[in-house]
Amino acid sequence: MSAPRLAFDDVTGGYGSTMIVRGASGAVSPGEVLCVLGRNGVGKTTLLKLLFGFLPCRTGAIRFDNCPLGALAPEMRRRIGMTYCPQERPVFDDLSVHDNLTLTRADRRLESFRPYFARFPVLESRLRQHAGTLSGGEKKVLSFVRGLAEDQPLVLLDEPSEGVQWENILEMEAAIKEKTAQGAAFIVVEQNLAFAERIADAYLVMDQGRAVLAGVRATMDRARLLAHLHV
Repeated sequence: MSAPRLAFDDVTGGYGSTMIVRGASGAVSPGEVLCVLGRNGVGKTTLLKLLFGFLPCRTGAIRFDNCPLGALAPEMRRRIGMTYCPQERPVFDDLSVHDNLTLTRADRRLESFRPYFARFPVLESRLRQHAGTLSGGEKKVLSFVRGLAEDQPLVLLDEPSEGVQWENILEMEAAIKEKTAQGAAFIVVEQNLAFAERIADAYLVMDQGRAVLAGVRATMDRARLLAHLHV
C-alpha cells in the first residue's frame, strides 16, 4: 500500500466551545476512495471542514503527503493540492454556470470541461444560465464537475449525490473511478449507501462525533454498516 495522501489522527474540533468531532482518525492513499458514513448530525460535514481548514482542530494532527498542515488556511490547502466541494451552497448562485466552472482559471476557457459535458450534457446546455436557477441536483453536478476538473491530488466531496438523478450518479461514479485510476484520492461524505458501496475502497462510520467503525470494503458487510446508519 502506498503512503497516505491525507492522514488525520485524533482530530477533535467544532464550533466555538462546542466539540462536534471527537478523536477521529483515518487516512486515504492515492488512487483510493474513503467514504465517511453516518446518520444526519453525527459530525461528517464538520470533519471535512476540519480537514480543509475551515474549522480549527482543537486536538490532533492532519498530514498531507506526510507534511503537517497545522493551522494552514483553506486557500493554502487548495494550493498544495486539496479540493473541497461542500454540501451547502455548493455553487455561486449569482454567477452563470460558465463562470462557476471557470472562476479559478486564468483563461476562462471551456476546453478542459468537454469530457465532463459528455457525461453531464445539462451543464453545457445551461452555460449562460445563472447557477441559482438550477435544481438542487444540478447544482451538485456543477459543483462536482468544477471540483474534479481542478485535477487536484485530493478531493473532498460532501454529499455529492444528494438530489442527483441516478443516471448522473452513475456518471459521478465513472468520473471518480477515472480520477482514482490516475492517482487521485477522495474522501466522500455520503448518505446514499448504494452509491458509497460502488465507489468506496474503505469506510469510516461516525456516530456522535466519533469514528465507531473503520476498515476496507472487503471487511465490511452491509449489515454492519446499516446498523450504524439507521436510527
